[in-house]
Amino acid sequence: MELNRRQMLMAAAAAPVAGRLEAAPLPVGARPDDEQYWAKVAEQYDVIDDIIQLENGNWGMMARPVLEQYEAAVRRVNRATSYYARRGLVPDLLAVRARVAAKLGVTPKEIAFTRNATEALKALIGGYNRLRAGDVVLYADLDYDSMQACCDSLKKTRGVDVVRIALPEPATHQGLIDCYEAALKANARVRLILLTHLSHRTGLVVPVREIVAMARARGVDAIVDAAHSWGQLDFSLPDLGADFVGMNLHKWMGAPLGVGALYIRKTKVDLIDPDMANEPPFAATSQARVHTGTVDFAAQLTVPAALDFQDGIGDAPRAARLRYLRDRWAEPLRGTPGVEILTPADPRLHGGITSFRLAGRASEADNMAVAKRLLDNHRIFSVHRTGPAHGACVRITPALFNGPGDVDMLVKAIRALASSSR
Repeated sequence: MELNRRQMLMAAAAAPVAGRLEAAPLPVGARPDDEQYWAKVAEQYDVIDDIIQLENGNWGMMARPVLEQYEAAVRRVNRATSYYARRGLVPDLLAVRARVAAKLGVTPKEIAFTRNATEALKALIGGYNRLRAGDVVLYADLDYDSMQACCDSLKKTRGVDVVRIALPEPATHQGLIDCYEAALKANARVRLILLTHLSHRTGLVVPVREIVAMARARGVDAIVDAAHSWGQLDFSLPDLGADFVGMNLHKWMGAPLGVGALYIRKTKVDLIDPDMANEPPFAATSQARVHTGTVDFAAQLTVPAALDFQDGIGDAPRAARLRYLRDRWAEPLRGTPGVEILTPADPRLHGGITSFRLAGRASEADNMAVAKRLLDNHRIFSVHRTGPAHGACVRITPALFNGPGDVDMLVKAIRALASSSR
């Protein structure tokens, strides 16, 4: 059968948009201090010139090749609308899911897309069905606020007790393990713990694998918040040993805004209830545990382009570069009179994020003022974070488009703030 011109145009509009980019013209495995190499990476980002952007934790900027793919996907989805959605979208999204699963080292049916890590973790915490009245849910003070709220809500909906622990400061690798072990020993009825792999507040990295194994040996399940760790650290999901994980792709992986993912180990899928908006029969897949409705399909279809770009750099080099930028500002300031660096120097306990505050300035208002002075006086954009027992702080999150000059300027600015505050 011959296609008329309209049919040909519609078929072209409905064509898959998740194809691979050409290989990046950069060698994988560059040293973190190879500024010539990283300048070429930075050239792939269109950064505004009037500020030094050191707050990249909210979401990540798309590199230019990814943005171009996203714009093309938006045009195609917009042009073909339901014709594409009902004829070609599902196979394309399944291909994207398979690509993400392969990158994470798991099977496609263990992955489901969400709009963000919060939505993924909400489904996991709210859908966890092993809890009974009198059981205990455990979380820490540095866990994400919304996830703490989800755990707190289980007291009303499931009749459980909720225990909130304070992580040690200063933290050590063994000290963190010991803290969770003590909490498990003190609360024999713990059935579920929330673990944040990399804290959004201070950048502290928790030894998830060791704590998950310790909890499992006691019959305790763990839900892992990897919102900030995937793409900032170099790992795959099997490295964590976790059964339930929520992630973002629009932070450190550089996908378009509005793409997260949920992971449930295939042998544990029955421990998470299907989403109430889904209709039976329920498949034994992660997808049956979420229901997002109509979302930004173009954003999801662009994920392979983001992975292509990141693969052109390499997971280990990317993580090393972010840690290098962090170490270049945080470690020279450690021990500076009037400055408190809140993340340990131990490379096992941090990635690219680190927070600081001025000594004696632990209130939210104090740190809002510090962030404002960094912007007003030094053109450095950062963000203050609230912090329960630890007090508030200012978070610094360099990205791949930042260079040594940006963080060196930060060092000078913080020293000036500390000097003027004494």
